[in-house]
Amino acid sequence: MSSCSSFSILKMTLPQIHTILVKKVYMATATKTKTASKKTTSKKKAPQKNLVIVESPAKAKTIEKYLGRNYKVVASVGHIRDLKKSTMSIDFDNNYEPQYINIRGKGPLINDLKKEAKKAKKVYLASDPDREGEAISWHLAHILDLDENDDNRVVFNEITKDAVKNAFVEPRRINMDLVDAQQARRVLDRIVGYSISPILWKKVKKGLSAGRVQSVALKLIIDRENEIKAFKPEEYWTIDGAFKKGTRKFQASFYGLDGKKLKLHNNDDVKEVLARIKSDDFNVDKVEKKERRRNAPLPYTTSSLQQDAANKINFRTRKTMMVAQQLYEGINLGPAGHQGLITYMRTDSTRISPVAQNDAANFIADRFGEKYSKHGSRTKNASGAQDAHEAIRPSSVFHTPESIAKYLDKDQLKLYTLIWNRFVASQMTAAVFDTMKVNISQNGVIFVANGSQIKFDGYLAVYNDSDKNKMLPEMDEGDIVKKVNTQPEQHFTQPPARYSEATLIKTLEENGVGRPSTYAPTLETIQKRYYVRLAAKRFEPTELGEIVNGLIVEFFPDIVDVKFTAEMEGKLDEVELGKEQWQKVIDAFYKPFQKELEKAETEIEKIQIKDEPAGFDCDLCGHPMVIKLGRYGKFYACSNFPDCHNTKAITKEIGVTCPTCGQGQVIERKTKRNRLFYGCDRYPECEFTSWDLPVGRSCPKSGDFLVEKKIRGGGKQVVCSNEECDYQEAKIK
Repeated sequence: MSSCSSFSILKMTLPQIHTILVKKVYMATATKTKTASKKTTSKKKAPQKNLVIVESPAKAKTIEKYLGRNYKVVASVGHIRDLKKSTMSIDFDNNYEPQYINIRGKGPLINDLKKEAKKAKKVYLASDPDREGEAISWHLAHILDLDENDDNRVVFNEITKDAVKNAFVEPRRINMDLVDAQQARRVLDRIVGYSISPILWKKVKKGLSAGRVQSVALKLIIDRENEIKAFKPEEYWTIDGAFKKGTRKFQASFYGLDGKKLKLHNNDDVKEVLARIKSDDFNVDKVEKKERRRNAPLPYTTSSLQQDAANKINFRTRKTMMVAQQLYEGINLGPAGHQGLITYMRTDSTRISPVAQNDAANFIADRFGEKYSKHGSRTKNASGAQDAHEAIRPSSVFHTPESIAKYLDKDQLKLYTLIWNRFVASQMTAAVFDTMKVNISQNGVIFVANGSQIKFDGYLAVYNDSDKNKMLPEMDEGDIVKKVNTQPEQHFTQPPARYSEATLIKTLEENGVGRPSTYAPTLETIQKRYYVRLAAKRFEPTELGEIVNGLIVEFFPDIVDVKFTAEMEGKLDEVELGKEQWQKVIDAFYKPFQKELEKAETEIEKIQIKDEPAGFDCDLCGHPMVIKLGRYGKFYACSNFPDCHNTKAITKEIGVTCPTCGQGQVIERKTKRNRLFYGCDRYPECEFTSWDLPVGRSCPKSGDFLVEKKIRGGGKQVVCSNEECDYQEAKIK
């Protein structure tokens, strides 16, 4: 303060000095407030983000990238609520109300989801586009206290930028009809499983289970086995002939005598036919030339993909679905980033979106030519198909297998190529064949020859499922052709083949049993329970499976009735369409089922599965060893159990000394997934293993052991186990 100011203050009265001081304090406070306000406004509050919840962590990053910085994407990692495992968890006195609990171990995840939801601008539920996905969204809405009537459910059939962004343009409410259909299936399966399984535990052995679809699958396998056992082969003969017109040879097969078709039952019938052939000259009686069209196959559904993957690339059902899930959730394509490569893989529809059809038409016209392109695909869904979303197809037809091969592992590439080829073929024109059928005869003995040649390859340009061309030489009625030789062959009718995974799925689908999502877990369950085993990739029932099936057939006939199960699937579909109340469907099933349960409880007698003598003694205590039936099949165990815990695996020697140690015997072994391989019985002292059957001889070129290997087209061949050695022997039929 200056001297002048000090002098002025001395002249002021006390009230004047007080007024000046108050003003100064007010001005100082106002300045501080303004400064603080400026600092506050300079620190902008972070804007709220929209929260998106998906099922799989693999999808979260990709979708977050597509949606941008205003969205945060997290994963629920599947279901977060379910029925208790320890009890039935169904309130029968309260209209079959399910009693849900949070899944054990998901507490921290649920807490994190609640925190994220609380600070989010809006919460979107983006679980998978099926019944299970809808139920997951409903459970999330319950736990996060979201309004079920809010438009917060987004659904996309493929994980591509356009599909994801379009889904967020028009979110919808949770579809309670879909949720109720899932609840009905869950409650129905729980009632069947948790009612019959305890009876099996008490009457047969612990660890057994029963289920709606798995019981039908088991019965189909056992019925087929009974057909095979009851089958009586019948003898029949064929006569194939080699003929030539000029210098060109062709094949023809015996048809009949004197204008009528004739079956050859035995060698006497063959001798009678051959006795009538007096010379090598045969007359051409009839020549039919036609043009035949073959339409492209429809794009894949879940079951047709599982069947083709088994038949064409040797994938088990479980593996097919696992790899398909990876392709759907997305693969890192280098500079192009993480992208979903196929549409949703659980579908029973063959429908294709107009956008995908148009892209395919342009791609086909550009690569193969306009005449190969077919605008609009045929759609012929199976009866009872839900048609909830499209067929399985590539997300972009322009992602050709060869263009993205370096980003995929070998299994992903195999399955993606299968899907891509099938889809592109389905959008291509029909293949056209020139066919020719010729009847030739001598003295009333008729042979028929068939030939065909591709005139226009059409869809076969990308999906060749046709036999090789087999054209006949040009012939006209009245021509003479020469017989080169005739080859009679004896045959016997064969029993129906055991079911493979592919043929069992096809049969279940044709009968309307189960749905796309149920096939893989069903086949896995009946193997885990040791009701069936795979032998040469075919299902073979076990003794345990036959016991369980016998009890269910006798006391719960509806459970294993194909027609009844298919009708129940239809009722669940009615619930999904909003045409039926799920509680009424359950009630109509449960009342008669309850009576069957009561009868089974009182009438089923305890079944003793007796131990078989093994024929040798325990090497630890000297007591006899027995063959027991365990959860994973039969095994050797000491009869002195529980005093002695000695057990041994049941092995099968192949009569070959181990090529590595020269002391042990090579035996058959199986992996945890039931795949057969060969190893030394001295393991772990000797670690010799081989996927192929050792034959007990050494390679004359390299000295390594020889193995019998399956080859394409059928048959086997002895080759060197050393892949760098090219030694091989003649093909074995």
